[in-house]
Amino acid sequence: MNTGRPFLYLDVDGPLNPYAAKPERRPEGYTTHRMKPDGWLAQHPGLPPSRVKPLRVWLNPAHGRSLLKLTDRYDLVWATTWRNEANTFIAPVLGLPPLPVVDWPTTLAPGPNGTFWKTRHLVTHAEGRPFVWLDDELDDRDREFVAAHHDAPALLQWIDPRVGLRERDFEALADFARTL
Repeated sequence: MNTGRPFLYLDVDGPLNPYAAKPERRPEGYTTHRMKPDGWLAQHPGLPPSRVKPLRVWLNPAHGRSLLKLTDRYDLVWATTWRNEANTFIAPVLGLPPLPVVDWPTTLAPGPNGTFWKTRHLVTHAEGRPFVWLDDELDDRDREFVAAHHDAPALLQWIDPRVGLRERDFEALADFARTL
């Protein structure tokens, strides 16, 4: 996979699943899915899986088509706490093939200088390649850390977890790819 093309790091909750939208107001274009990934089951210790209420996940199938159009410019990678379960639960709904997954450490400790815990790990994963990161937990501290510790171009695109990916986000991805 070391093509030198930029990575497109995808978070699930926030960008693809607008979990922070009002429960009675599913965003337009999204469909409701009930899922029981292992990460969700682990949050309910002592309960058998049959007794755990499924997690509500909203996904927009159009996002899968839009992301597939970007595979000529980017190497798509899951950068989510869903880990490989994103391939099991999310990719099929969106029509995506199985994607590589960032292997997070077992301890999700805060990053240096108040950065999000994922930031330093994505810089390491990118190994000097350009990247775009779509996440709802980003701020200027993360951008400053990437600028100081990553020599290649990078775009950290904050996604509002109340609405998920929008057309302007896909435009930003296209614009970034054109600058490389």
